[in-house]
Amino acid sequence: MKKVVVTGGAGFIGSHLAEELTKQGYHVVILDNLATGRLENIAHLRDSQNVEFIKDSILNLPRLKQLFNNAEYVFHEAALPSVPRSIANPQASHEVNVSGTLNVLFAAKENSVKKVVYASSSSVYGDVPTLPKREDLMPNPLSPYAVGKLAAEYYCLVFHQVYGLPTVCLRYFNVFGPRQDPDSPYAAVIPRFIKSVFEGNPPVIFDDGEQSRDFAYVRDVVAATILAAESGASGLFNIAQGKRITINELAKMVIAITGKKMTPVYQAPRPGDVKHSLADISRAKSFGFEPKYSLEEGLKETVRSFQDEFQSGEKP
Repeated sequence: MKKVVVTGGAGFIGSHLAEELTKQGYHVVILDNLATGRLENIAHLRDSQNVEFIKDSILNLPRLKQLFNNAEYVFHEAALPSVPRSIANPQASHEVNVSGTLNVLFAAKENSVKKVVYASSSSVYGDVPTLPKREDLMPNPLSPYAVGKLAAEYYCLVFHQVYGLPTVCLRYFNVFGPRQDPDSPYAAVIPRFIKSVFEGNPPVIFDDGEQSRDFAYVRDVVAATILAAESGASGLFNIAQGKRITINELAKMVIAITGKKMTPVYQAPRPGDVKHSLADISRAKSFGFEPKYSLEEGLKETVRSFQDEFQSGEKP
């Protein structure tokens, strides 16, 4: 049984990734310091003999060296997420997202890991006006979070070129799905909208709502991440649906799926937010990635999962 490590494996995307890797027969080591991850996300996995949970940080280099021993792949999902959070605390964002990634790469090199798959972000593009966003566009990060993601990408590329450590960087666009935390002050737009509507409050839209996003359902993102590891892929790849929707349209869709009747309210734009985002995913298709979920299908699954949690009185 092949061993893999998922950093940030108790987080939103990481827990879905760990779950699917377990289903595919891997022995999965989940590393998470629970700063933003939650044990509830992996509770259903912890009884499996093929899953180990380690509470620790990617800033602990000696522990990483130990955990990566005999690992086939390292899926590096750990991060301190959120553009607004990074603006509020750029030092913490840098320490985790840049220094932590350097530790992951160094420990992987020392253990001759077969490949490191790094979870990057579409935020590296910033407000480059060209649409769709292609991997060869000049980055234009607008926040400390985006700068950190870009710096970590460069570290991945350099470790491949200089040390021969195979790496692949996946620029996730707006990922959504079950287990995404709606209660964080830095919550992503979809869980924030769903929670607000369930509580009988109109969703809050920053700016005029005509900004657009390319949303990717978490199951599609997980499939792409595993394909990137198991294929010969290396370098930079956009991971998204390849379609965009305005935030106004998204709010209407969420309200309609939940069966509620309300109108969004608007607040001032937030610093660091980009106006439009749309991915060219043709490069990722070269290693077999093909989105299987439409936005509406993903939203319906997400709403159902949140509805179950709210009805049971538990946190989604």
